[in-house]
Amino acid sequence: MRIAYLDCFSGISGDMTIAAFLDAGLDLKILKRELKKLKLTGYKIKAEKVKRGGLAGTKFDCIVKGRNQPHRFLNNILELIDESTLKKRVKDIAKKIFLTIGHAEAKVHGLTKKDRIEFHEVGDVDSIIDIVGSAIAIDGLDIDRVYASTLNFGRTFAKSRHGTIPIPGPAALEILKNVPSQIIDIDAELVTPTGAAIVKTLSKSFGRMPLMKISDIGYGAGTKVIKEIPNMLRIVIGKTND
Repeated sequence: MRIAYLDCFSGISGDMTIAAFLDAGLDLKILKRELKKLKLTGYKIKAEKVKRGGLAGTKFDCIVKGRNQPHRFLNNILELIDESTLKKRVKDIAKKIFLTIGHAEAKVHGLTKKDRIEFHEVGDVDSIIDIVGSAIAIDGLDIDRVYASTLNFGRTFAKSRHGTIPIPGPAALEILKNVPSQIIDIDAELVTPTGAAIVKTLSKSFGRMPLMKISDIGYGAGTKVIKEIPNMLRIVIGKTND
């Protein structure tokens, strides 16, 4: 069985996840080709080699044309995925991740109807690319099962379309209920709602890395340079006898 271990020593975000998969061997050309199966326009993606705290890795960016993006509801995004020509496995994974976010958003904002769950930052083009791209990576790298470490949150405040919110963000905390987590003394948002949903949806369990024969390792860089720790997500890919 081929497995992946998400080592979230500096948290996790959507772009860090794709960056780590690219660093571990996912072909950027394949990622671009598969993402074109979504009916999304007005963006371009790129990847480059960078360093964070002395570690070399990959930085992934989705560059969106224009700042005014339409607000999307959960049902809109699920329909977007269903209407694409992506593989069934990719569709299923991506929709599960969005449903994870949707349930958390509904709880945090007191919503009861799925068709009224409105995504703000998570509904933007770049977040859709991050989530669908992560599903493409799981399928493209033939990963059968995913595990993850415990989660480290930072502590700060951030401005959002809902106003100023405390970090860890309410949605990220809600998503990561029952997941072993801690707040560390870092003035930054280490775990984004998108990253939280990806790791919660994909991971079979959280804790120590399973016994495996390691084949590939990838480091995905976050945007912010943090002096205390390398702002990286590490992905370890290998085979187990299970």
